[in-house]
Amino acid sequence: MTATTSEVQPATAARSMTLPSARRLLLWTGMAVLFAWVLVPIYFVALGAFGGRLGVFRWPKSIWPSDVSFAPMMQFLAIEGVFNALLNSLIAAGLTVVFSILLGAPAGYALARYAFRGQNAYRLLVLLTRAFPLAILALPLTVSFIRLGLYDTPFGVSLIHTVLALPFAALVTQSLFMGIPREYEEAAWVFGCTRFQAFWKVVMPLALPGLAATAIFAFVISWNEVFAASILTVRERTLTAYLLKILAESPLHYRFAGGFILILPSVLFIFAVRKYLFAVWGIASK
Repeated sequence: MTATTSEVQPATAARSMTLPSARRLLLWTGMAVLFAWVLVPIYFVALGAFGGRLGVFRWPKSIWPSDVSFAPMMQFLAIEGVFNALLNSLIAAGLTVVFSILLGAPAGYALARYAFRGQNAYRLLVLLTRAFPLAILALPLTVSFIRLGLYDTPFGVSLIHTVLALPFAALVTQSLFMGIPREYEEAAWVFGCTRFQAFWKVVMPLALPGLAATAIFAFVISWNEVFAASILTVRERTLTAYLLKILAESPLHYRFAGGFILILPSVLFIFAVRKYLFAVWGIASK
């Protein structure tokens, strides 16, 4: 009986030691698969963008191409209207991020901190705005924007993109502020802070990771949106609307160049706010 027990204990210990290793292996395998899933398509788009016509049609593809050049990309950027459309997209996306945070964060804070009649119905109505088809509003929006002088401007496009991003911003910031204990603000009040000072000095630093995630979502929505940008602009088109217009009959390597230009700003924006994203799960678990 004693011998049997002594044999079982080493086997149990060995099994318990292999479990963390298996979990670590599974974690790294999943990360590698996700890494390849995201970066491999971007890499092949970059090969087509910087390889020119020969790079697009060469088969098999080489992992380390030797004839990559900036000349095809510069030729694409030299096309009339591309640089202006890129600038319009950056302006519209930047304004969308600012408006979404300025309007969505206070709404989320109110939903998280205050109880009022119809709160659940209001939250549902905010979410249902994303289900309303934008195509129905195309003609009324166009007429209204012409009358207000907002037609064919990046500012007008950013207003529509803000409407698309605002429900997500309000609901995400609500869950974010609900995860930050109210006692932190009450302690700041005790030490002489006003409500605004307590919010700005105590809550905002803790909320930055979630606000960064909200900003990324708003930026990506604005950067990739094409329908509203197409109907509300003629000369001052955003990049997605402009590429939809000019690349239908363009050479294939120009299409790859346009795709790479569309991918790059989103990746750079995510990289710029990455330090705030690393803490978002820590805040959500509090």
